Amino acid sequence: MLEKYKISELFDLNQTVAAELLREFEYPWEVLPHIGAFIQKLGETLSLEEYEKRGENVWVHKTASIAPTAYLHGPAIICADAEVRHCAFIRGNALVGEGAVVGNSTELKNVILFNKVQVPHYNYVGDSVLGFRSHMGAGSITSNVKSDKTLVVIKDGEECLETGLKKVGAMLGDFAEVGCGSVLNPGTVIGRNSNIYPLSSVRGCVPAGSIYKKAGEVAEKR
Repeated sequence: MLEKYKISELFDLNQTVAAELLREFEYPWEVLPHIGAFIQKLGETLSLEEYEKRGENVWVHKTASIAPTAYLHGPAIICADAEVRHCAFIRGNALVGEGAVVGNSTELKNVILFNKVQVPHYNYVGDSVLGFRSHMGAGSITSNVKSDKTLVVIKDGEECLETGLKKVGAMLGDFAEVGCGSVLNPGTVIGRNSNIYPLSSVRGCVPAGSIYKKAGEVAEKR
């Protein structure tokens, strides 16, 4: 069931310092309850020659660029060459990969951003895992709680998989592109190298190498 949305199918684990955590699980949403503890454990092992500890359980690489107006709450790790821009709000349990961009007024909470991820303009990313070089256009967000507050179910056509979790945002495979102003509804999974049209409301799973135009209209990339 949902074989093509396993961690091994979505991500290159060479592109994150969270590889050890991800290898413990089959599906990416399974890591969500463990992100905070993993960051705290990993942070204590980081070289103080490379990382600066800022406040409680916040580690920032000395090559990272952090705007003075950004707010960082631990546990959090900001890796080498990452950029955290004006008024970014990192609420905790956030791992920002090498060369990643967290943009102006973007909010992160309980997330893993692989290397080179870009969430550069007015994004909300919560309870999510974003793969290598994935990108969320301006104003696109992950919705992580259902309106009726029931547990999130991952759906791919007729297939369903219970997560047992109330909060699940989106899982973006490597190189996924999300258009401006889109909403990724709770439990959305986007395969590698797929594109989401701007202003989309996405539910369920989008196969790798696809173009999502609207619900029921998903084309294979040529």
